[in-house]
Amino acid sequence: MRPTEDTKRWVIPFFTIWTGQSISLIGSRIAQFALVWWLTETTGSATVLATASMVALIPEIVLAPFSGALTDRWKRRRVMIFADTLMALAALWLAYLFWSGSMQIWHVYVVMTVRAVGNSFHWPAMEASTGMMVPKSQLSRVQGINQTMRGVLNIVAPPLGALFLDLLPLHQVMMIDVGTAALAVTPLLFIAVPQPERAAHEANTSVWADMVSGLRYLVSWRGMMVFIGAIMLLKIALSPAFSLLPLLVRQHFQGGAAELSLLQAINGIGVVAGGLVLSLWGGFRRRVHTMLAGIALLGVSILALGFIPPHLYWLALVSIFVLGFMVPMVDGPFMAISQACVAPEMQGRVFGVMGSLLSITSPISLAMAGPISDRLGLQIWYLAAGGICVLIGLIGSRVPAIMQIEGESEISPAATAAAVNPERV
Repeated sequence: MRPTEDTKRWVIPFFTIWTGQSISLIGSRIAQFALVWWLTETTGSATVLATASMVALIPEIVLAPFSGALTDRWKRRRVMIFADTLMALAALWLAYLFWSGSMQIWHVYVVMTVRAVGNSFHWPAMEASTGMMVPKSQLSRVQGINQTMRGVLNIVAPPLGALFLDLLPLHQVMMIDVGTAALAVTPLLFIAVPQPERAAHEANTSVWADMVSGLRYLVSWRGMMVFIGAIMLLKIALSPAFSLLPLLVRQHFQGGAAELSLLQAINGIGVVAGGLVLSLWGGFRRRVHTMLAGIALLGVSILALGFIPPHLYWLALVSIFVLGFMVPMVDGPFMAISQACVAPEMQGRVFGVMGSLLSITSPISLAMAGPISDRLGLQIWYLAAGGICVLIGLIGSRVPAIMQIEGESEISPAATAAAVNPERV
């Protein structure tokens, strides 16, 4: 089954599901803010917060290829229902623990792990479903809307979380997450999500074989591997640029919490603005041009943060706005290209592998950025990261494998042969 260009057949069902999922994200962010604040007040330990972050990250890295393979075997609608329900039950358990006064630190680690497991199933299922429900010509616009929503969440969720913490006890804050999850599940109970037909040769294969076939699909498709490799390098350069912002504000610009919050808010506004522009404009005719231009300009904005002198804080605000504006111009086309080019019946397992590869960049980049910044100075990382991004944007336009990715057939012949015939790899 293929997406149709007839908007009457896709807009209402897709955005009904999308709205429920977006409302659920708001509830999850509110609950996450409250939970992190509870950890901060209870322990005051950076180690505890770092451990909670790692516990939330590791399951997604490990499970994503497995969950992606299962997504291709199961009904994707059911996978999303399962994932949303699992995360809602975890929030319900938290609500009970806070209500009964039995909440402990290790409970947070368990819930973070459960939520990470749910997300490892939900992300490939939702992205693969989007590729089936939305016409290819509209994928960039939809991804622009997704990016706008993420920017809005970054701006709105923290103050909403703080507001609800003032108004409600913690167990009721957790129940907000449960209620919004119900709004995400409800449309999925009534709206059909297209499911690609499973290939005949895969009828009796194991989950492990499906995982391997997804990896073979990527490895044998040179253009897609180069494409993903460029994004991984971008993520390694970019992630610490956000994580190091508190130190940049405090040590370089001699600012405090107010200056940091303003910088983060301006970045969020930039993400919203970029997402709105992408959703209305749709990007250049060839999505790869939008992505590479976005990477280069994003690199320029990071370079600027490394060059701006301490007394020109306002220039940092301009730079961080441009950085935020360019993020949707990179992430949106990247996902749109992936959804358009990867065969529908392979998207779950391929997106699972992609999710694992992209997630592993965070611990790698943070492990590198800390020692480099401590030894050589904070500005060095911003200069190096910005330079890397600019080079990716410029060199990528000269790499045929990247430039021709949208011109390749939806099912790469080499990738299909490798997935079907393992001995050829």
